[in-house]
Amino acid sequence: MTDPRNISINDYTYSLPEERIAKYPLAARDASKLLIYKKGAIKEDVYKNIAEHVPENSLLVFNNTKVVEARLLFHKSTGGVIEIFCLEPHEKYPDITTAMLQKEKVLWQCLVGGASKWKAGQILEKKIQYGEQAIILLAKYVQKRNDSFIIELSWTPASLSFAEVLHYVGAIPLPPYIKRAVEESDHTRYQTVYAHYEGSVAAPTAGLHFTDNTFTQLEEQNIQTDFVTLHVGAGTFKPVKSETMQEHEMHAEWIDVSKKTIENILKNLDNNIIAVGTTSLRTLESLYWLGVKQFGFRSSKFGVESDRSLSLLQWEAYDLNEKNLDVKDSLESLLNWMEKNKLEHLVAKTQILIAPGYDFKIVNGLITNFHQPQSTLLLLVAALIGDDWRKVYDYAMQNDFRFLSYGDGSLLWRNNS
Repeated sequence: MTDPRNISINDYTYSLPEERIAKYPLAARDASKLLIYKKGAIKEDVYKNIAEHVPENSLLVFNNTKVVEARLLFHKSTGGVIEIFCLEPHEKYPDITTAMLQKEKVLWQCLVGGASKWKAGQILEKKIQYGEQAIILLAKYVQKRNDSFIIELSWTPASLSFAEVLHYVGAIPLPPYIKRAVEESDHTRYQTVYAHYEGSVAAPTAGLHFTDNTFTQLEEQNIQTDFVTLHVGAGTFKPVKSETMQEHEMHAEWIDVSKKTIENILKNLDNNIIAVGTTSLRTLESLYWLGVKQFGFRSSKFGVESDRSLSLLQWEAYDLNEKNLDVKDSLESLLNWMEKNKLEHLVAKTQILIAPGYDFKIVNGLITNFHQPQSTLLLLVAALIGDDWRKVYDYAMQNDFRFLSYGDGSLLWRNNS
């Protein structure tokens, strides 16, 4: 495995005119265009026919996270507005689900717009009427960190969970490159039809193209489907500003994968395993490396001492690769660890950065949208199909494909798969 630490992000750019960024989704989810890339050849179709381009017995793995209404706007008595963007729970909570189910109050890591107008000790209040019930949400500034704030949010009625409070009081956080106000339709269209577990601040956008009818067609073609959960953080939009990837800090995200899903992946290692979205791909590949760690190997560079360390740091995939553990052995070690600890779900944090030079272990196909220039998501695509990423993006640009979250997408087969 070639080490990508010395990659310059300037080598992974292309011109993306503003008018090519999709501001709205198409009326029908599955009407979006689909670019199919395999062994250097490109053809196109629409998502409605995706089952025709996936071999029988393939396993498609989806991310069933649900976007939460993470934007909170507080209006001060002076007329000023302070925006609180809820990034992720405070580290005191073991996982996102636990934090989302908190009653009465919660600590959250946030970005704050207009923070200079928020005086120390001042408590912000937002009140809305929901039916016959008044919901009052209070925000208290607790701590300033390097690039975020710790905010205590408290509310009445205290019987509501934080997830419910966000649903009633917050707004869907559209990506920063969709330069328009949130509309009512975004509450359904910026969610997949199979979204289930609340915790993301951005949608796993490859899945936005799938409908109930698509799933029926996949089943009719004997194509299997399964689900993992990765809660997408705002870091997915974090630009790479460093000269080389060595200096870029990859965002960490929570994953949750059931024992049954890991068993299903294990059974399908000889079939095509296709990740629907970069988040699903990062989750699947992280499973292999978590299994390597559970098998008993150590990454001395990061000082991992416990075989119960359920996290994967940014460069560990490259530092551990010399161990060359078989995928089957890795996943079985993970299952054995779960059995030993009586766990039905694996909950962990992954910071994996997949870039050219990465050696794929589980995934040999990816369904994904078209990503921003100079982004870690574009690096992931380049890792999968090599320098042909330029060919794919040039084709999409010349053939009127729509770009980014609400745009069209692609089915990319890994080179040498």
